[in-house]
Amino acid sequence: MKPEFIVARDLPDAWFQCVYRLLETGHEYIIDRGSYKGQKRLEFDYVTVHIKYPSARPLLPDIPPALGIPNPVSEGYLEQYLPYLMTSVRQPGEEYTYGQYLESQINEVIRMYREEGHGTNQAYMLVGDQQSIYLDNPPCLRGIDTRIKDGKLHFFVYFRSWDLWNGFPANLGAIQMLKEYMALSIGVEDGEIIAASKGLHLYDYVWELAELRTMQTAVSSKESKGSHGED
Repeated sequence: MKPEFIVARDLPDAWFQCVYRLLETGHEYIIDRGSYKGQKRLEFDYVTVHIKYPSARPLLPDIPPALGIPNPVSEGYLEQYLPYLMTSVRQPGEEYTYGQYLESQINEVIRMYREEGHGTNQAYMLVGDQQSIYLDNPPCLRGIDTRIKDGKLHFFVYFRSWDLWNGFPANLGAIQMLKEYMALSIGVEDGEIIAASKGLHLYDYVWELAELRTMQTAVSSKESKGSHGED
């Protein structure tokens, strides 16, 4: 096991650093169960990402136009995604939404801090339940812990599995917007994010795009030498 620790300025910087580091140090394997079964993933054993100024705009990845590749998250997507994170409204075909678990807990955490003070370790929001393991695609986000320190609301986020190319920027962008809403409702300033996962990964179909964005050939070099990771 090789845990990684990344300190980033803002969300675009966090995404870029994770992509760059993953291409350098990631573990390649074939998916036996889950989304995209049979395809390859490049994955960290475990990673912690400390984002000091997550409220800085823009929230989405920085893709220089000269590269000619699309942004992993389209403009306007975060605003469309936010109800999925904050409300229990479910679209046809969806097994669940994060909001079905979080909606009531968001309100309770706001109430807790406003009415009972900031000195608590109980303001934790859980995603999923004991039946989640039987779903075809259990929730990837499993919890958002919170802390108010120095007058700022900080989030501690855990994902069991996490698509780095698209999911990471979309999820954290929406989670940051949630944090801003909660901080305003509580009456404190917006703070930092520390996110962790034992399954932050890139699928093989975006390796070439990742190399292009970071100007690396790490995966291509490994494959040309016949090097393959083990599960």
